Amino acid sequence: MRKILHIDMDAFYASVEQRDAPELRGRPVIVGWPGARSVVCAASYEARKFGVHSAMPSTRARRLCPDGVFIAPNFEKYGAVSKQIRAIFLRHTPLVEPLSLDEAYLDVTSELTGIPTATETAETIRREIRAETQLTASAGVAPNKFLAKIASDWKKPDGLFVIRPHQVEAFLEPLPIRKIPGVGKATENVMTGLGVATVGDLRRFSAEQLVERFGKWGTRLWELARGIDESPVEPSRKRKSWSSENTFANDITLDEVADYIRREAHSLWEALAARKLVGRTVTVKLRTGQFETATRRHTPDLPPASGDDLARIGVDLLARFSFPPGRRFRLAGIGLSNFSGDEDDQPALFA
Repeated sequence: MRKILHIDMDAFYASVEQRDAPELRGRPVIVGWPGARSVVCAASYEARKFGVHSAMPSTRARRLCPDGVFIAPNFEKYGAVSKQIRAIFLRHTPLVEPLSLDEAYLDVTSELTGIPTATETAETIRREIRAETQLTASAGVAPNKFLAKIASDWKKPDGLFVIRPHQVEAFLEPLPIRKIPGVGKATENVMTGLGVATVGDLRRFSAEQLVERFGKWGTRLWELARGIDESPVEPSRKRKSWSSENTFANDITLDEVADYIRREAHSLWEALAARKLVGRTVTVKLRTGQFETATRRHTPDLPPASGDDLARIGVDLLARFSFPPGRRFRLAGIGLSNFSGDEDDQPALFA
């Protein structure tokens, strides 16, 4: 039986800012820029009480929480704290799979320091994080990654929740179907039509019935509804794509988008060349002032060989979009994927 932890820092970016500026403690802190085109990167729990959350437009956050304190994000600082926390994890196990700067899976089946149970390991890690960073973390303990991630959210903030093997079925039975990874609003609507509101409802369907309705994903649904998840904790997950995108202060024309794509293509190429990454598939993303979003991609016979090549393919892709003439754009981005080389273990370049 595996022992898996999911450790999730509490309101990480905002908590770091409150730690470093005592006058912000207890106040609603919003990490992000207050401009009309900006979004919230993170919100303290004081701000969340007003309904503010990450990815929300900053203008809406300001309306919901007029006394909120906006702080420009400092990803270099957050990355340094994240490395501190990673070092704590590695004292206990080499099997650490980071999901982002503020969360990770740990397989502590063979714990390095001799702590006998996964629950005690989680408690120790949370205690060490608090002592060494003055920050709090929530933890989930379970027999697999799927359940551990759900558990870590159960008693946030600064909480610990354990799902033991004999508790799995009783825990899952009443769980809302949206708790299953991959079940978004559209899938939830389909499930509702099938009379499925909880994981217990989903368990009434056979694997064959779910495959017939949802394709290959039906098998995964059948397994998760029974708490089955054999996916390993992977310490060296490879990043599948690299990209750069920007939300502009004012909507820009397609010609201006083309100029932006050319500039960003060269920056992206330099970053990937430094890591000896060769990618074949080029993707361009556009969002209009009316929030219509679309992507177009192309995989040439030969991978781009230079920043000029990448820029040319990116600009050519602009002709494949079907937006009406004269549309202006609030966001544009270019990315590269389908790599043939090995990627170094690097943090996200374009966070």
